[in-house]
Amino acid sequence: MPYDGRRPLDEGGPGNGAEDGRGRRGPVPYGLAEVVGPSMVPTLLPGDRLVVRYGAAVRPGDVVVLRHPMQQDLLVVKRATERRDGGWWVLGDNPYAENDSREFGPVPGELVLARARLRLRPPPGRGQRPGLRLLSWALSAVRPVGSPAGSSAGPVRSLSRRLRAR
Repeated sequence: MPYDGRRPLDEGGPGNGAEDGRGRRGPVPYGLAEVVGPSMVPTLLPGDRLVVRYGAAVRPGDVVVLRHPMQQDLLVVKRATERRDGGWWVLGDNPYAENDSREFGPVPGELVLARARLRLRPPPGRGQRPGLRLLSWALSAVRPVGSPAGSSAGPVRSLSRRLRAR
């Protein structure tokens, strides 16, 4: 289920990285974001979690968590591709999902909340055979979130608090 903007961004409250209702954050700049939806496939899959860092500098190629410019209670995960007049041009890695800058244009820098550092893949579901599937998951469960293959942009260097974003 996508983040609907009605639940708190961080269940821990102010003082541990959560917004305090006035847009200010506590001292912990890291948290988790859950990926919902297919816009970042194949890099990120629905159910993956991202360790993100709030307020980190963004560079082209970074995976970021941002407020949707047309529906600011909705958080989305996209790749920042370039800086343009008006903000960051963000795209999903899935060329068939268009809920990105091709639809809403550049995103103002103040709407970019966090930069992804690591992807945490959930373990295989119950009822599935252990063995190679579990081993495959263990080897791929934690990975740095970097630039897509063939890109000249460097790897992502950031983390953040608990969010649900699509």
